[in-house]
Amino acid sequence: MADLSPLFTVNSVAIIGASKKAGKVGNVLMKNVINSGFTGKIFPVNPNEYEIEGLTCFSTLSEIPNQIDLAVVCVPALNCPEVLEECGKHSIKNAVVISSYFSEIGPEGLQLEKRLVSICKKYGIHLLGPNCEGMMDTRIPLNASISPSFPKRGDIGFISQSGAMLLSIMDWSRTVSLGFSRVFSLGNKADVSETDLIKCLANDPLTKVILCYIEDVQKGKEFLEVASKATKKKPVIILKSGTSQAGTLAASSHTGALVGSDLAYETAFTQAGILRARTMTELFDLATCFSYQPLPQGDRVAIVTNAGGAGIVASDTIENTGLSMARFEKETLDNLRELLPTEANIYNPIDVVFDAKADRYAFALETILNDPNVDSVVILVCPTAAADPENIAGKIIELHNKHPDKPVFAAYMGGFALAEGVKMLTRAKIPTFTFPEPAIHSISGMVKYARHSDHETEGEEISYNDIDPNQVKAVFYDVIRDRRSVLLGSEAAVVAEAYGISTAPIKLAITPEEAISLADTMGYPVVLKIASPKIMHKSDVGGVRIGLNNADEVHSAFIDIIENVQRYLPSVIPHGIEVSKMMPKGTELIVGMTRDVQFGPLIAFGLGGIYVNLLKDVSFRLAKGITHAEIASMIAETKASTLLRGFRGERPADLMSLIDMVARAAKLISDFDEISELEINPLFAYPDGYVALDIKITIDL
Repeated sequence: MADLSPLFTVNSVAIIGASKKAGKVGNVLMKNVINSGFTGKIFPVNPNEYEIEGLTCFSTLSEIPNQIDLAVVCVPALNCPEVLEECGKHSIKNAVVISSYFSEIGPEGLQLEKRLVSICKKYGIHLLGPNCEGMMDTRIPLNASISPSFPKRGDIGFISQSGAMLLSIMDWSRTVSLGFSRVFSLGNKADVSETDLIKCLANDPLTKVILCYIEDVQKGKEFLEVASKATKKKPVIILKSGTSQAGTLAASSHTGALVGSDLAYETAFTQAGILRARTMTELFDLATCFSYQPLPQGDRVAIVTNAGGAGIVASDTIENTGLSMARFEKETLDNLRELLPTEANIYNPIDVVFDAKADRYAFALETILNDPNVDSVVILVCPTAAADPENIAGKIIELHNKHPDKPVFAAYMGGFALAEGVKMLTRAKIPTFTFPEPAIHSISGMVKYARHSDHETEGEEISYNDIDPNQVKAVFYDVIRDRRSVLLGSEAAVVAEAYGISTAPIKLAITPEEAISLADTMGYPVVLKIASPKIMHKSDVGGVRIGLNNADEVHSAFIDIIENVQRYLPSVIPHGIEVSKMMPKGTELIVGMTRDVQFGPLIAFGLGGIYVNLLKDVSFRLAKGITHAEIASMIAETKASTLLRGFRGERPADLMSLIDMVARAAKLISDFDEISELEINPLFAYPDGYVALDIKITIDL
């Protein structure tokens, strides 16, 4: 992975394609580098000019006597390979290619882009772009981009896959005084990706929070490894666009139907500890709060308001986001009762009533900041006739400085009348919103991150010494030799049993007599199912018979199933009939798996049976590296967990055996990349174990 730390110590910049002509990209870049306050050496390169913006212009890089730390390229696309070759020969290790007309225009541009990458690999050049807006660093300072707005210095690192989005945000940030440390435009991500930059910013002491706007992730497994380490150091907040069901994976199993590309991203982000923003507003609300405020020590929120309705809205939002309303100590309540008006509400939310001025707000705020049961505070100010927004803001700032360890947020619920107070709070780095909901959603995000960063990975990666991978390989060999991708039920059971997964006895019969013999051995009652990888929904074609209690019933059912299949699907030649032991009823569950193109196998757990797609009570995790603790958390997220704990007097299910079963399934799909889908539905859970009844496995040929 690229070491991009030299980008943070740039002392010399060559602008290849620099121009005298106002408005041209080469001229914009020159002016931006100069006007950003860059104190290092600037070398314009253009064979047709002698001087640009008061600086000596060089015809080629070879004429420059100094070592170049960064090359910014803005020549026509067809000339870029030649320029990068020259960069390589002069030991320039970092290049930003602003030029466009590469992979974004189609196959011809893609081939040209590949040439750039090949040259960069040859010389060890780190390439940002092409087709990007450039990079900015407020600490050097350096604006090596085409953005006319250079942000205020701050501690937010921003990575954007959209150039237009980056330009808009840089312009907007000046109006709200939001500060950035480093800003990068990814462009086509031909070389340097979001993964490289997240790793770099995670190790940057001047960056407190990392923001990303991305449209996709390259090298998903590497991304997760880097992001998981980064989130232990600082918040990583990502707005991932492209969330529609148009991106849903094509799959034949229930599990595959439940998983779309967006759900795979959601699962991956959650496990890596990444906070996912749903809107641009939320992305920068979270960034502001992390940048300005300390992390909450817990989820207990206190509200101070001068309007009862606003307090109710805030309280509802706290409960709906999974936070807790702080419950005050008796001493706190006594103090509030003694000095607040009789009509005030001293319980959370504290209503200091409509005529409250700054002194009353200050008393209520200081009292609850001293309460050990309060982790964060939201102050609501409505523009009543008595409200004094500027003095209230002054008191909020004063008390936050006195209690710096507890995060404080404000919602100034108005416009013109409250504007000066808002400006004061913003300058003092108190996150201030127009309404309470975004403030509370931001607190929720901060609490989630605090919990993740404090959480040590519980348990080691799962391993077993009682599994038989060779047995699985043998089954797959036979299936592939048969030119099939879908295993028969009896084959899938052998695979599951090889990994210690308890299954209902199931065997393949070719004749009615063989079916009877198998049933006699298993013990009645039994179930008969048609065995054909071409028939996914067997009951729809009369291919299933259950509750068979003797040899005559087995014989009759065998004949009926064969006749039904011949009638409905005359072109299908079944492999035979599968005979399985009919198991006692248990809690019906599903354990499934599908493979995401970026992040690898995802494993699912939830309520099973015929209603799985209707109820969609399923949680997901990435299978690779999963721990028993993560599986327990996964099960707890579902409604199925209520049934498993024992519902209405039922005995609780054996949760430990279920956790072990999911772990074994995760191990199986992690060991065999050729498994594209696995589904156990139903899986019966009992007080003393479980049994897998119907197992479907699909492999890639």
